[in-house]
Amino acid sequence: MVRAGKWNGWAPTQLMGVHVSGKRLGIIGMGRIGRAVAHRARAFGMDIHYHDMQHLGPDLDEGATFHADVEEMLPFCDFLSLHCPLNADTRHFINAEHIAHLPDGAVIVNASRGPVVEDEALIAALKSGKVAAAGLDVYEGEPEVNPGYLDLDNVFLAPHLGSATVETRNAMGFRALDNLDAFFAGREPGDRVA
Repeated sequence: MVRAGKWNGWAPTQLMGVHVSGKRLGIIGMGRIGRAVAHRARAFGMDIHYHDMQHLGPDLDEGATFHADVEEMLPFCDFLSLHCPLNADTRHFINAEHIAHLPDGAVIVNASRGPVVEDEALIAALKSGKVAAAGLDVYEGEPEVNPGYLDLDNVFLAPHLGSATVETRNAMGFRALDNLDAFFAGREPGDRVA
């Protein structure tokens, strides 16, 4: 608005958002990144719920509520943040059935992998208002983006930049080098993928 010269000054109902303070955050995938998100959310006084393959225990979940059944957790998610790996069980995991379990007006953030979300179901929920907003950093078939998202004002589309800091990209490169060093030295790589 500002860059396009369309901002005409402050208005009491302009660009309204929602407080995260005191709200309920659901996290699917409570690995290193999911736990980092929970850590930051605690600073806002959010009530943390999570679904993962297993209960992390009190040392790692730091008071977050574990739900073995994701459908049991979803009604407690004013915000839903996705940090799970993509596999046969998580492909299109966020579908119409799971979205129906969310409270009306929930916000979904996908920082995991694009195919974890079934695009058509999320687009329909965004259009109907069932889901108030979505933040997407990853997409099924990226760099292509489902055109259904492009005309929606209630979706934030980022170009897969979740790791886009100099420090993080350097750490990723050095981690790859450490894995290569281990492999060629006959040791088990720390991040084996096959």
